[in-house]
Amino acid sequence: MRLIAQRASLVAQAAQFLRDALDHGQWFGELPGERNLCARLGVSRPTLRAALEQLRREGRLAVTHGRPTRILQPRAKSAGAPRSVVAMLSPVPLRAMPPFVMHWVDELREQLAAAGCPLELHVSRTVYSPRPARALESLVRRAPAAAWVLYLSSEVMQRWFQERGLPCLVAGSCVPEVKLPSVDVDYRAACRHAVGLLCAAGCARIALVLPHGGYAGDREGEEGFREALARSSTKPAASRILRHDGTVAGLCAQLDSALGTSPPVDGFIVARSGHALTALTHLSRRGVRVPQEVAVVSRDDDAFLEFVVPRMARYTSDPAQFARRVARVAMQLAQQGFAAPRAVRLMPRYLAGETV
Repeated sequence: MRLIAQRASLVAQAAQFLRDALDHGQWFGELPGERNLCARLGVSRPTLRAALEQLRREGRLAVTHGRPTRILQPRAKSAGAPRSVVAMLSPVPLRAMPPFVMHWVDELREQLAAAGCPLELHVSRTVYSPRPARALESLVRRAPAAAWVLYLSSEVMQRWFQERGLPCLVAGSCVPEVKLPSVDVDYRAACRHAVGLLCAAGCARIALVLPHGGYAGDREGEEGFREALARSSTKPAASRILRHDGTVAGLCAQLDSALGTSPPVDGFIVARSGHALTALTHLSRRGVRVPQEVAVVSRDDDAFLEFVVPRMARYTSDPAQFARRVARVAMQLAQQGFAAPRAVRLMPRYLAGETV
């Protein structure tokens, strides 16, 4: 008798989960497959099928063996924010984002709107805190969404969304052991190419310059940097990774330290376009000639680098292409509640410059 009671409770809980999801318009037209639903609800197929049968008797679903389960009842109008909404999390407002990000967010908004999935940007410092669980719980209750896009997400944020099984993709790279769909620039490939470029230019002491923070994309860039050094046929005599606090003063201090070694660093790969500009102007202030004494490559690109002299060697990506890939996954999540945890990496294009 006890086992039967437990099973009945599981069926009732699964049925209520499905009712809530339907009320919020989480799915459109038909339900995801049984395997997907079983994984999300943590129940067996017999339990799921019993719950589906309850909703069929209520007139909410059309269940046909061997075919997708069709939704018969439209989503409730009073369920709060429409579940067709795609919500994007950011620690900064749109106006404070780098130009590349502003462009792909605007493009993403247009593409989602055309598909009937409006984009909402939620700017919050608290969900980016070291312990964001309470703030995230409050946000997802207050602003339900069909899918979530995480920008500049921390490891703890990614793990929180994964553990709760919410439809989510990372605009960036996932940390190790987190299995969420993600879209990012291939920083590993960019850094590998940059090392080869500097080695071919005769640089013997190369540094990769990164801000503190440990974003997964920066970690992938580090891996590419080390891989290229290990495989290079003309191995530089020394290499190092310079980490700074993100401020102009902190970055300049790290550059001064690298130039003060004996022998000094003669090739810099700098992450973030603004930091690359700081590196170039600081070297000029110190009287260091670029590229005669030191070569500089920017791992990233932004429109303002077109106006820099000497012309910055850098890697560029198409924001419209980035937005298309994010939109494709976001719409799949919004419509089906699931997307394979695939890591999409977009190959950047090298723009030759006068700094190498």
